[in-house]
Amino acid sequence: MKTLLTAAAAAALVAAAPAAQAADKLLLKTPVAFSSALPGLGTPIPRVADQLDLMSGGTLKMKVYEPGKLVPPFEILDAVSSGKINSGYTTAGYWAGKIPAAPLFSAVPFGPEAGEYMAWLYYDDGMALYQEMYDQAGYNVKVLPCAILAPETSGWFASEVDAPEDLQGLKMRFFGLGGKVMQELGVATSLLPGGEIFPALEKGAIDATEFSMPAIDARLGFHKLVKFNYFPGWHQQATIFELLINKDTWNSASDQHKAILENACKASMADSFAEGEALQFSAMVDNVENNGVTIKQWSPEMLEVFESTWDKVAEGEAANDPFFAKVYSDLNDFRDGYSLWKQNAFLPRK
Repeated sequence: MKTLLTAAAAAALVAAAPAAQAADKLLLKTPVAFSSALPGLGTPIPRVADQLDLMSGGTLKMKVYEPGKLVPPFEILDAVSSGKINSGYTTAGYWAGKIPAAPLFSAVPFGPEAGEYMAWLYYDDGMALYQEMYDQAGYNVKVLPCAILAPETSGWFASEVDAPEDLQGLKMRFFGLGGKVMQELGVATSLLPGGEIFPALEKGAIDATEFSMPAIDARLGFHKLVKFNYFPGWHQQATIFELLINKDTWNSASDQHKAILENACKASMADSFAEGEALQFSAMVDNVENNGVTIKQWSPEMLEVFESTWDKVAEGEAANDPFFAKVYSDLNDFRDGYSLWKQNAFLPRK
């Protein structure tokens, strides 16, 4: 009898194993806001998908959908929260109209570079505030930072910009909090997905644009229409991209799958930053030598105008939204402390 019971128990375990494995399997259907052909911007998430499969032994998979194939880029947050889809890859700066503090978790004018930004996120209050933001706003999502870009260009213009007056009346695609700065300086800004920018320039719907780093902008062809490329990207010294996961999906995932997702995204933060840093100088050389582009540096006077205008914008945003004020104050407190390290530890840039 004992042998029969042992055999029966073993048989039951064998029969249950496939069911348990099936229950533990998770497929993330992940629409993205950026084409996977864009280096450093769209390329990270397919690599994350590969790593999830490998690290989980095939029990955790991600299917990536190009922009607009499953849901439009600007609808990803709502779609993930509602459960229409169980995940999405985007940037928090797209939710400024819904959550005023969201751009602080994407890119901050005259804000932290990548290392400082990640230090605040992972080893100070950043991650707790990031999740609190979505929870407080009523979104049923788990957020994981999953890529970070090095500095962007400041914009592509049809003619030189020597003074604030040269900006007045321009129609320009501009992202995030930097867009509010440009509005204060007389620019009519709009936020367009990457794939819509070139047609808008071509048709004259906009006169100028910013989007990303030189190697990414080159893929979108801005150099064919506007020839003055300005630096530095004061509005985006670093830009964070997020993997949003429906919270019900996240809560039902195994601890192993959660750990794999968290660590795959942390690895992607380092990888995407390194990729971005590696590709820009060759794109800049190509623009000058083969595309007729003139690389311009903002004058100290123009940078001072941008920064003083940003200070006014930030003050207004904080006055209008308590959570913006909370996050911005926390970030600035961290940056004040970090500045002691930064000023003493790093060589001056040449």
